[in-house]
Amino acid sequence: MAAFTAADVKALREKTGAGMMDAKKALEGANGDIEAAVDALRAKGLATAQKKSSRTAAEGLVGVAVEGTKGVAVEVNSETDFVAKNDQFQDFVRKTTQVALGTAGDDVDTLKAAAYPTGGTVGDKLTDNVATIGENQQIRRIKTVSVTDGVVVPYIHNAVASDLGKIGVLVALESEGDKDKLAELGKKLGMHIAAAFPQALTAEGLDSEVLDRERKIAAEKAAESGKPAEVQAKMVDGAVNKYAKENALLSQVYVIDNKTPISQVVEQAAKDVGAKVELVDYVRFQLGEGIEKEESDFAAEVAAAVAG
Repeated sequence: MAAFTAADVKALREKTGAGMMDAKKALEGANGDIEAAVDALRAKGLATAQKKSSRTAAEGLVGVAVEGTKGVAVEVNSETDFVAKNDQFQDFVRKTTQVALGTAGDDVDTLKAAAYPTGGTVGDKLTDNVATIGENQQIRRIKTVSVTDGVVVPYIHNAVASDLGKIGVLVALESEGDKDKLAELGKKLGMHIAAAFPQALTAEGLDSEVLDRERKIAAEKAAESGKPAEVQAKMVDGAVNKYAKENALLSQVYVIDNKTPISQVVEQAAKDVGAKVELVDYVRFQLGEGIEKEESDFAAEVAAAVAG
């Protein structure tokens, strides 16, 4: 019996863009472990690293709010997009995001225990929403950023209402310069972050486990080249450095001009702003990011391939 299902084949294809039979063989070789199968396909050149998923399971909304030099993003999930369009749900996400501005840290339980503007706690209101709307809802995550002197700029991509949408971004810029011009810069950087999906501010901030995984995959590819060990080592280092450059925000190429590193965009802004500018932090919340999409009717198309 196969150690995986039709839905697993579908999920692997969505993650990698690999063909059906390649996905099936990779899962067979990995005994059903999807992440191991992804690595195997990438090592064979049949898949590329995934920066983001355009197909996510969770519905709901991401809210952003800024007050002074502090900003916060909150993701609240619902079961269906229909609920996300509900005025009561939108009001809850908006108010909860405002409450989050006054809480310490980024702990969901702390936020749920905070006072809600209309009475009770945020958690009480969430429970009431579930009962009245008739659909499960959860506060999934919260992230706060701040600056000492500068601006925190919010940006919503695919907005469904004011400060609510599918992708929420916050850009924290430290500078003594013109705040209006800083805000203009922050909005452009927010658009870049929404589109480019950075994994960390700098290469040093990238997840070490992710980098180790990239190094392992690169080593497998290099070994297949048959080149001398010293050449293989350079190939591996080059691949890992390329990954880091493409996934760290400050080294990413600005999507607006497709040539300038973000670090230079920020540095060059000093002339216009009238003072040195530093991009100190950012947030990018994409609705449902990291949650596997539920099985759909497509699984029927691959069931025969898995069973065969």
